[in-house]
Amino acid sequence: MQQDLDQYFTDHREQHLAQYTDFLRIPSVSTKSEHKADIIRAANFVAEEMSTLGFEHVELVETPGHPVVYGDWLHAPGKPTVLVYAHYDVQPAEPFELWKSPPFEADIRDGLIYARGSSDDKSHVFMHLKTCEALFATRNTLPLNIKFCFEGEEEVGSHGLTNLLATDPERFDADLIVISDTSIIGPNQPAICYSLRGIAEFELTVHGANSDLHSGGYGGGVQNATHALVELLSTMHDQQGHISIDGFYEQVRPLSEQERTEMASLPFDEEEFKAFLGVNDLYGEEGYTYRERTSARPTLEVNGIYGGYQGEGGKTVIPNEAHAKISCRLVPDQEPEEILALVEKHIRAHTPKGVTIEIEKHHGARPYITPIDHPAVTIAQQAYEDAYGVPARFTRMGGSIPIVEVFSRTLKKPIVMVGFALPTCNAHAPNEHFSLDNFDKGLRTISSYWLLLSEQYTLSEG
Repeated sequence: MQQDLDQYFTDHREQHLAQYTDFLRIPSVSTKSEHKADIIRAANFVAEEMSTLGFEHVELVETPGHPVVYGDWLHAPGKPTVLVYAHYDVQPAEPFELWKSPPFEADIRDGLIYARGSSDDKSHVFMHLKTCEALFATRNTLPLNIKFCFEGEEEVGSHGLTNLLATDPERFDADLIVISDTSIIGPNQPAICYSLRGIAEFELTVHGANSDLHSGGYGGGVQNATHALVELLSTMHDQQGHISIDGFYEQVRPLSEQERTEMASLPFDEEEFKAFLGVNDLYGEEGYTYRERTSARPTLEVNGIYGGYQGEGGKTVIPNEAHAKISCRLVPDQEPEEILALVEKHIRAHTPKGVTIEIEKHHGARPYITPIDHPAVTIAQQAYEDAYGVPARFTRMGGSIPIVEVFSRTLKKPIVMVGFALPTCNAHAPNEHFSLDNFDKGLRTISSYWLLLSEQYTLSEG
């Protein structure tokens, strides 16, 4: 790490944290229409920071949903051009009563900053901006060319940015894409995520009689929609945790021995982890470790199930409808549409007598994987080690960032995922937080990465 940059971050730390707090105060919840004005406030906050730094072509690029904030600085001839992606929208903060401090009033406790969006993903937006601030302040220039692409719809599917990439790919074209929306393994153990799972979601409705029925008058003679739904769901897994849908695993790319060895070597205390979760045992597909199950194997999960009477007290009815919300996490080389077709075929073949079913397909996204030996990835490892003092490990992430695969397919350029959140940061949950140690080291990692890329990365490698 260059000493002048390190000193700049030290000297401006309190100022930066105050500005970060201002950013976190904006409730940029993309899924709720009542926060439309807050989304625009957050977009303007980011755009104003870009302009102040000296970025050009700064624009809130309109989409049918929320704007993409774009800006570029392209004055480093012969050096790589990097497209930097992160998102400024956040998840809803409910249930508010479970927060120990107001979700949009950032609170620093025990080296952590608590607020909605503090880890996912305003931390990464802000650190990228402040890294450029430090480089301009200490060098009056940037060591390479940078295009910023910060979107406001990641939490609702990235539809606007997906359309922009299809209609205006030249704006976002670069030699390398850096995605900052991932986590590291743990405190002082950096990691580079090289694979993301995809997703396929749907809602299953079981229809029985034309109305709820009296359970005394009709019980035992008419199919109960909730019973039928439970019976149907029970056919989707066997006792060993495998998904019992014909063809579900057919396209799954197996883990290499190198990957399994790397995953096995990552620190993991199962007893400590069970205590953290408050469970007495872990569960999953037989023949695979917890890390493999949660990052490199596909899943089918019931996310919600409801039917019949939900109010206080009892109401003895036979429900005429029951519903389940289901999602499948996918791994390379599974396709969302193919998986949904296999699941639908299974459901129709196993539908109990006396009911009909309805399937409403929702969001889908492809999985993504990148070669871990690409020069840009190797340089990122070095940058992490410069800041953290220990080598970065390689991990797969169990979640999905749909836009990553869209970037890869549209721009056909290398992607490196550089993130700093902790897996225990409560993203999407009450009391989300971000480590100030990772705030400090994240700034230094990104700075080091830009300098190393400028020195070591040749355009032919892209």
